[in-house]
Amino acid sequence: MKTIKVSLNSIDKVKTFVNDINRFDFDFDLVSGRYVIDAKSIMGIFSLDLSKPIDLNIHAEGDKLDEVMSVLKTYEVK
Repeated sequence: MKTIKVSLNSIDKVKTFVNDINRFDFDFDLVSGRYVIDAKSIMGIFSLDLSKPIDLNIHAEGDKLDEVMSVLKTYEVK
């Protein structure tokens, strides 16, 4: 598992984010405070405070993780 911070501060960004991660078969969780949301759920994402970066837990390893990280570059906050 790997955790990164992502910014999903617009409706269009949330839509493209969900479409991008739905291409993968493994799990993604968004963590905001004590809330853990399935990152593939657009309704779940909109229940979070999107004004600040959110932790994304990626449940993948190896080559699959590298592939995911290249897709998520546009959302990642350093």
